[in-house]
Formats: sequence, C-alpha cells, structure tokens
Amino acid sequence: METINTTAGSNNAQPTNPKYICSTKVNKVLYASFVVLGIYFLIKGDAMSAASNVGVALVFDPFDQTVMWKNRPLYQRALLFVQVSIVLSLFVYGIVYPTGGK
Repeated sequence: METINTTAGSNNAQPTNPKYICSTKVNKVLYASFVVLGIYFLIKGDAMSAASNVGVALVFDPFDQTVMWKNRPLYQRALLFVQVSIVLSLFVYGIVYPTGGK
C-alpha cells in the first residue's frame, strides 16, 4: 500500500513510496521513447503508426501524476492538449490519405 504525505486542505498529495518515484522516472523514459518513435514513423510517412505511438505516449504521463488536473501548471495542460490534437490530426490524415499522402 502506498503511503501519502498530505497537508490539511492540500490537493497535491506527494507519495513517499520509492516504487512511485521509480515509476515516474520510467514514465518519462517511456513517454519520450514513444514520442520519438512517433516522430520516426512520421518522417517515414506512416501517419497511422505515428498517431498510435504518440497517442500511447499519453498513457505515460511525464508529469507528476499526483497533482490534480486543475492544479497543474498551464504549460503542462497545454502540452497534453496539443499532443492530443496532433494525435487526432494524424489519425484523420491517415484515414484520408491511407498511403501516407504519396
């Protein structure tokens, strides 16, 4: 069971479990790996593979997952919204041009 330090009225609980800290580091590596793989597929002209890899990267949230959405800094929320927009755009592009636009 995970131990969480909280202060009265705080929405930003910080876990003290070392497994969580390791998990955050692993999430950042996996997030970056899937984004790089998505960029590789985009360069190769495969929009659907790029969309799926960049979309899977969203599963590995690179930011502090204990912070509630409304309490996250604007740049974090903006980055995640932009990434979802890119995934949806690539998905639509992949449907409209199934051969990668060639």
